[in-house]
Amino acid sequence: MIQSPYPDETIPDVSVFDFLFGDLSDADADRVAIVDGTTGATTSFGDLRRGIEAVAGALAARGIGPGDVVALHSPNIPAFATVFHGILRSGATATTVNALSNAEEIETQVRDSGAGFLFTVRALSEQALAAASAVGLASERVVVLDGRAGHPSLTDLIGEGRPAPTIEIDPSTHVAVMPYSSGTTGYPKGVRLSHRNLVANVVQTYPLLDVESTDVVLAVLPFFHIYGMTVLLDIALKKRARLVTMPRFDLAHFLELIQSHACTYLFIAPPIAVALAKHPLVADYDLGSVRAILSGAAPIDAGLMGAVAERVGARVRQGYGMSEASPVTHAGPPERDDLSLGSIGVPVANTEVRLVALETGEDIGVPVEGISAPGELWVRGPQVMLGYLGREEATRETVDEDGWLRTGDIATVGARGEFYIVDRLKELIKYKGYQVAPAELEALLLTHPDIADAAVIGAPDDDGQEIPKAFVVRREGSGIDADTVIGFVGEHVAPYKKVRAVEFIDVVPKSASGKILRKDLRG
Repeated sequence: MIQSPYPDETIPDVSVFDFLFGDLSDADADRVAIVDGTTGATTSFGDLRRGIEAVAGALAARGIGPGDVVALHSPNIPAFATVFHGILRSGATATTVNALSNAEEIETQVRDSGAGFLFTVRALSEQALAAASAVGLASERVVVLDGRAGHPSLTDLIGEGRPAPTIEIDPSTHVAVMPYSSGTTGYPKGVRLSHRNLVANVVQTYPLLDVESTDVVLAVLPFFHIYGMTVLLDIALKKRARLVTMPRFDLAHFLELIQSHACTYLFIAPPIAVALAKHPLVADYDLGSVRAILSGAAPIDAGLMGAVAERVGARVRQGYGMSEASPVTHAGPPERDDLSLGSIGVPVANTEVRLVALETGEDIGVPVEGISAPGELWVRGPQVMLGYLGREEATRETVDEDGWLRTGDIATVGARGEFYIVDRLKELIKYKGYQVAPAELEALLLTHPDIADAAVIGAPDDDGQEIPKAFVVRREGSGIDADTVIGFVGEHVAPYKKVRAVEFIDVVPKSASGKILRKDLRG
């Protein structure tokens, strides 16, 4: 077992609302909490707290409280913070819905979660209303935040001026949020995270994610995903930093917001890192305000991270987590410039880690020198979920009786205690008995100047055997061909790791959190 290098933090036994707003000072109440990156409108910490309490009161007046589930379907806008925390303040459970979900996907999540109330926005309301109709939600139980005829709006709810209810919950067992995750394998499942899970994960990151009240944090990663929910929304609010929201990623707008709002701290996913490292548009903007960048959601090669650091002129680090861990389990220490930029860092406070050998099931320890053998990454700590909703068998397969969360990711550990993600266990390609990690080949492909993006999967050859196949996005104006791609990879890897087939595509399909959607590439 490998423990965090940081001493345990004391985790308050309080609700998320009390943790974030219980100690809000008068001075901080007047400071700007959130800036709408689209309109420039600002929300103070005090107004945010009052809005949250008003939403909680409006929900309570409608019979919503502990034991109820409320769905929130929205991109990153300031109202998301008000509604999300209003749901939690009411004692209900929030299930956040991907803003890109279609009507069928929304219906599935609303039905599975048991949500009896739904918040959405006008731009996404067609699919949300279709889902609501399919599950039998009455029109008054569907709030369209920015207004739509026949439905209450956020202004309506807040305007009622109802006091927040008095609720009594056990933070360690009461489900605060229920995002949906496929876990290590399979169909999306409701991840039951308690108030304590969320509070703990913010506190655990204190030594590693050094957000301060003077920081301006660009909120481009979606709040509906656990990365944005905890790392952006909750950490920034707790630290009294300023959030600048982006409803969707657009590189020019992203760069403009950094420049115009003097953003200092960026939390990103790999596709944004690729753009920062390679896109010519970056040179047209002043990014000198940025002091720190942290990338998560998927591993990035050290070379690419180094290119981001050099081009932006900021400290760069990687982090790691998953929905089932609220999500953060590892992050690169800000003070450790001696660690590889390709590392996900070290375990956060209050976290224990095991590396379990795939063949023998034995623990792999920290090596005296170099890098260890690979093993499945297991973690244990107060951030680990209560379990999946209604999926007891899946819960037992993911979290054992001793509280160890099997991540399904393959990792190694270096002599300095730093961890590296090799790949997901289920995504390994078996080529002639050898294991080939797609992430390794993808990182290599991204170093080629004519390749803008890439993904690798296992695909059948003419004999039905699995081979590494690359999907490549050419850089604009490039005429790179398949033979060149295959030859380039072959120069840098062992023979069994060579790419055996190449397909050129316009864009690599990715989730909102930045993970490559390999199932879409498999067709």
